[in-house]
Amino acid sequence: MDDTILDIKNFNVTYVNKYKRVYAVKDASFSINKGDSLGLVGESGSGKSTLAMALLRLLPEKSTEISGSANFLGKDLVKLSEEELKKLRWNELSVVFQKSMNSLSPVHRIRTQVEDIYRVHHPKATKEEIADRFIYLLKLVNLSDRVYNLYPHELSGGMLQRVSIAISLINNPKLLIMDEATTALDVVTQGQILDEVVKMERELDMTRIMITHDMSVVATSCNKVAVMYAGEIMELGYVKDVLKNPLHPYTKGLMSSFPSLKGKKEKLQSISGFLPDLSKKYEGCIFAPRCNSAMDICNKKPPVIEMDNGRILKCHLYGGGM
Repeated sequence: MDDTILDIKNFNVTYVNKYKRVYAVKDASFSINKGDSLGLVGESGSGKSTLAMALLRLLPEKSTEISGSANFLGKDLVKLSEEELKKLRWNELSVVFQKSMNSLSPVHRIRTQVEDIYRVHHPKATKEEIADRFIYLLKLVNLSDRVYNLYPHELSGGMLQRVSIAISLINNPKLLIMDEATTALDVVTQGQILDEVVKMERELDMTRIMITHDMSVVATSCNKVAVMYAGEIMELGYVKDVLKNPLHPYTKGLMSSFPSLKGKKEKLQSISGFLPDLSKKYEGCIFAPRCNSAMDICNKKPPVIEMDNGRILKCHLYGGGM
């Protein structure tokens, strides 16, 4: 039996206006199996959120071009009509946005907003049915059932984020995308929410994509990681493999800029330079201008190398370029 939830192949997202084209995501390919938790990591501007919003088809159609395929449970998200997408969004495929704690109406009780949201897909549901379902989810995210009758302004930021996560789960989605969902929270609250998310995955048999720039979030709450730079996936594999033994120079750079709580204290190393201009096309490795290991062959497009244990790497260092 095929356990694949999402299979993305040669996925491209380009922003277009009358002046130029911006190649935000280029030839992204990866798959997610049932029960996986994939951390999509990279610095700001790498295309992580663009990839997620393109999968959900929430980017403005007039200024966005999407190509490739994104097979979600046998349906290509790129080719679905708007009506077909409406049946999937927040039902089988759900999302927690960046700073989603600000997305709730301040003048309506949580209860009223949840009822409106649930009835989009279940128009005949009673108030009692909705309350039972949502209070169960509130307990999963460690909130009291009294929260159901409160206004958003009566809750703290951490509580609001928990409510947003509970709302995203109300239809028991097959895949949940969390886009920097804990970034705006303090470290303690972030840790608590991540623990609760992992617990929910086990209870609800859920699959997740976690978009973040924080390696610690990936290390503590994901089993797979995809490292993204300037719209391209540079390295992908199991967290235990990639974070313990990073191979791509960009992954190594990210790890070197993150402090370790164990072992000898070492000076943090930054990655020099800046993200490239994504309105231009590049023949060679897009990371080469910032790479300390760059060679002459890096002027050519690097190969995509499939290694043991499902690990994927895009780099000349491991493709016969040494």
